[in-house]
Amino acid sequence: MNFTYPDVAKMIDHSLLNPTLTQQELEDGIQLALAYDVASVCIMPYYLKRCADLLRGSDVRASATIGFPHGGHTTAIKVAEARQALADGGEELDVVVNISQVLSGRWDYVTADIRAVTEVTHDAGQKVKIIFENCYLNDDQKIMLCQICGEIGVDWVKTSTGYGSGGATDADLKLMRANSPAGVQVKAAGGVRTLDRLLDVRALGVTRAGATRTAAILDEARARLQG
Repeated sequence: MNFTYPDVAKMIDHSLLNPTLTQQELEDGIQLALAYDVASVCIMPYYLKRCADLLRGSDVRASATIGFPHGGHTTAIKVAEARQALADGGEELDVVVNISQVLSGRWDYVTADIRAVTEVTHDAGQKVKIIFENCYLNDDQKIMLCQICGEIGVDWVKTSTGYGSGGATDADLKLMRANSPAGVQVKAAGGVRTLDRLLDVRALGVTRAGATRTAAILDEARARLQG
């Protein structure tokens, strides 16, 4: 398979979510994302407006997290977070499901929670990724989430926050792709640290991956890939 550099770069959401990152590190991270022309910068919500301002006019999208990292916010707070992020220039929102309610089998609550944030995001013409945090779930729960997300029409289903006890596994990526409609994309997060791993998950049907080691991955891509 012959991939070009843009094919690979536009898979990466450059992650700037570590709570210890300083303002200067956030600034540097945004510039790195611009230099490597990735798909998006996923940044802490408080810095999203500045991020969107810096990305304006580029092909790199501004994104932020909602209900991060544990998903336990009330639906009203998640919606308020989404509205703020959209007002600040957010183009893609990474939303954590209510993990407690998933584990409790409260599927009506889970569905309403996902739907509320998806609707406000789609009404603004922007996109939503729903984070499952698969390390805490069994396969039946993951499949149910895929079905719910498919019915609602989310843009991506995503494996993990990167802050749970595990990240993206091949088994989970295959399961999510197999149980999601064609119109719902799959994002891998947690453990995508090399070009080879990025290409491996791409082969499983992944279109986006969260990464902190963006420079190392894409430096290797420039050296190895045509275009």
